[in-house]
This record gives sequence, structure tokens and C-alpha cells, in this order.
Amino acid sequence: MNWTYAYQSHIVTPQQAVRFIKSGNRIFLSGNVSVPQKVLCALVGYAPNLNDVEICQALSIGPADYVTPEMKGHLRVNSMFISANIREAVQECHADFTPVLLSEFPLLFKNGFLPLDVALIHVSPPDEHGFCSFGVEVGLTKSAAESAKIIIAEVNQQMPRTLGDSFIHVSRLNYIIPVDYPIPEVHMAEAGRSEVTEKIAGHIALPSTTTLKDGTQITRIASMLKQGAGVVTSRNHVRYVITEYGVADLYGKTIRQRAAQLINIAHPDFRSDLGKQAKELHYL
Repeated sequence: MNWTYAYQSHIVTPQQAVRFIKSGNRIFLSGNVSVPQKVLCALVGYAPNLNDVEICQALSIGPADYVTPEMKGHLRVNSMFISANIREAVQECHADFTPVLLSEFPLLFKNGFLPLDVALIHVSPPDEHGFCSFGVEVGLTKSAAESAKIIIAEVNQQMPRTLGDSFIHVSRLNYIIPVDYPIPEVHMAEAGRSEVTEKIAGHIALPSTTTLKDGTQITRIASMLKQGAGVVTSRNHVRYVITEYGVADLYGKTIRQRAAQLINIAHPDFRSDLGKQAKELHYL
């Protein structure tokens, strides 16, 4: 079959495309400056017709109407990197955060830890052989697109074409939305210090000097580290936590899920307080 026929026959509007998203689906959203803006806007408009749709993403640039409190019960973001536009939503427990190394991000989808129903991607126009380029966002999108059951793609006339292992054939695109808008630009922040950055730097530089009176240390699960505590292994590296009360497998889990699992393997005397503290911190 001529690929141009397949391309033309798969063209839909953004509003038509989002109707193929069903309640309970897990969606991948291409991020950075490659967020597919038209289809995402259509999804926000269609959201009242959906329930419990999970949107997996990393860093994203641009408006984040899809994480407002009004989306509760309809759309919920599960981000592997907290960008500025969703930070407040994560802090207020309107969105989830799953710690993971960026190098392992694609494996969550490829290896089935987070099976994908739909991928929303943003690509360049096809070449003479019918191959589109993922453009400015390849690394975190390619595996997700290859793992999803359905691919909804914005094909942007202004998306740059990048070379290497960065292509997808139009025959793999279930629904195509032709668009023509500029790719957003991220400008470097002005250099300089502020009161806030100075306070942050002060906390980072503060050595941990707190010790217990008897010199012992406790294997006790806590809701927060002490101020100034040093961290050798980040939460992106930790997969298993083992106590005498069980094993928590944290890989591919959101902060909300991790909090619940860790509470379940804490000493029974502390579980109730940990649950209250987790709710106060908006982890649960």
C-alpha cells in the first residue's frame, strides 16, 4: 500500500482523536518543548467524559491545564520529572511523582512496568519513504511510542527533522493531526542571586551534625529526613526496602504508592503516625 494513502486515511481533528481515549487508560505525553499542544488542549476539553485516565510524562514545557483541581477524577498526571508547570499540583496531591533515573525511563514502558494504552506524540512531516522524525524529543518518546497500543501524532510542519535512530513510519500512526505552529523556545534564566536561592544554597551547604545522645542509629522509617541530612543514594536508585516486617518494591511506583508500601513495612507502633504525617505532606 502506498504510504501516502495510509497517511491521508488516518487524518483526524484533535477533537476526534481524543475520543479514542477511554476511561482507565494510561497515556504517555511527549514532553519538553515537544508537547503536542492541540491534542492536549482537546483532551482537557474532553476530560469530563473520562474517568481515571493516567498521563505519564517527564519534563514538560507550557500550560498545564490538565493538572488543575477541576481535572480530579478525570485526568491525573504521573510524572517522572517534576517540571515547574506541575510542581504545585504534585505538592497539593493533584498529581503523582514517580522517581526514576532518566536512563531507565523508557524501560518502564518497554518492560511492562507501566503498560501504555495511548501515546500522544509530536513529529516532523514524513520523508519520501513515509518516515517521520521525533524531532526535538527522541530519547524519552521513542520507546513509549513503540510500546503503546494506540499512537496519536501531531505532524507539525515546523518540527525539525533529527537524524539517527529517531524515526517512526506513518503506518504506525493510528491517528494523525496535521498542525503548523512554532516549537516553543526556552530562554536561559538571567544570572544572579536572590534571597530564595541564597537560602537554598545555605541548606545544601549545611553539614549534618545531629547525633543521638547514646551514639546509636535507628533503622526506623520516617516521613522526613532531618534538616541538613546528607543523602548518598537518591530515591531514583532505591528499588527495594526491606525490614523485619516485609519487603517494599518501589520500582516504577509513584510517591503515593511508595509511601503506602513503606508504611506497611514499618514497625506497627509507628504506622498510624506515619499515615497521618504522609497525609499532612500530601503523599497520601
